[in-house]
Amino acid sequence: MSTSTPTWFITGASSGFGLAFAQYALSKGYNVVATARATEKLQSLQAEGDRRLLVAELDVTRTGAAEQAVTAAIAKFGGIDVLINNAGYAIVGALEETPETEIRALMETNFFGAMAVTRAALPHMREKGRGAIVNISSMGGQMSFAGVGAYSATTFALEGYSEALAQEVASFGIKVLIVEPGAFRTSLVSQGERFMPSHDAYREALAGVRKVMRDMDGTQAGDPLKAAAAIDIALASGNMPLRLQLGDDAIDAVRQHAQRLLDDLEIWKDVGSNTRLDAGD
Repeated sequence: MSTSTPTWFITGASSGFGLAFAQYALSKGYNVVATARATEKLQSLQAEGDRRLLVAELDVTRTGAAEQAVTAAIAKFGGIDVLINNAGYAIVGALEETPETEIRALMETNFFGAMAVTRAALPHMREKGRGAIVNISSMGGQMSFAGVGAYSATTFALEGYSEALAQEVASFGIKVLIVEPGAFRTSLVSQGERFMPSHDAYREALAGVRKVMRDMDGTQAGDPLKAAAAIDIALASGNMPLRLQLGDDAIDAVRQHAQRLLDDLEIWKDVGSNTRLDAGD
């Protein structure tokens, strides 16, 4: 990281994790570029940030918007030390309940939007020979559940690209961190989650999922400000992980999922291995 005041560039900063990340960074004395589609929601940060804050309009799905916001950030602060791709939302619904247009729109924001902002920031990070890209995924980026397949598909894609990106940019002094939160006290359910109309065929199977997703609003155990602090600790570490799970629920779920993968691998290894060409073929 830079020895001077670091600059955090945050997408989707108008609420939830994004707002908490901005508030945390400002409290630490960092420079902050807080971006959102509706910048009026970011005015509450002005009193906290003063000269250390730049509020910029950014719709990550609009062509050229990321380049404009990145250019404005560099003009004000001289560079970007930490890019946090946080803008996104979720869909709840079975595949048959979810129109293709909804899935494509979700992918445009959660995946292609993050890639666009990263692509805009990378040349400047490469030139300086340092920087960090933080991609906010979910524990649903490691596993999926009935009713959230569309959302998990976007986080799976984000994580797959991030894993390759980490290797592509390591020699430039740029780090990549994938963050996999569990349930945190954000506005995801009330503001960032879209429930698809229920189909009779799936009503019973998804009733529990729909209820849990609706009822968790305001009851989540995770503190978004502590999530920001955890990310900051990981970025400063000399042994930064590629993936950082946040919350006991995420840690436990990812551990159990990984163990199931290992168990299946062991059980089926002979079947999987017995696929070589026979000698002489």
